[in-house]
Amino acid sequence: MAYLKPSWFNRTIFNKIATTFSFGPFETMIVTKRVSKQPQKIPVTPIDVDGVKYLVAAYGETQWVKNVRANPDIKLGGTDYRAAETPVDARKPILDAYQAKVGKYVDDQFRELPDPVDHPVFALTSR
Repeated sequence: MAYLKPSWFNRTIFNKIATTFSFGPFETMIVTKRVSKQPQKIPVTPIDVDGVKYLVAAYGETQWVKNVRANPDIKLGGTDYRAAETPVDARKPILDAYQAKVGKYVDDQFRELPDPVDHPVFALTSR
């Protein structure tokens, strides 16, 4: 699976601002890190498709993706969820809806990683 490393600005500045203020399409996801077991806070943009809430990894197989796979219990916007990875063959309509919602924020990532296999998608179920 592919991975695009976010820019220094996104990792160091933008993520901190987005998780602190949750502006625009961003919400803060909290997932438990695999090794340290400490919370990881990540700004994400959930997308609703056919009544199901999804998370999309625009940068590919990121650390948060690996953490969710190891422990699928997450918190998003103050609500506890269980995340289940969506099979590759079911991702296209979710990825299309995600790109339509966040457009300019992820255009470069989807141009560099155009294959749905490179964008893990997780369906969220309330716990």
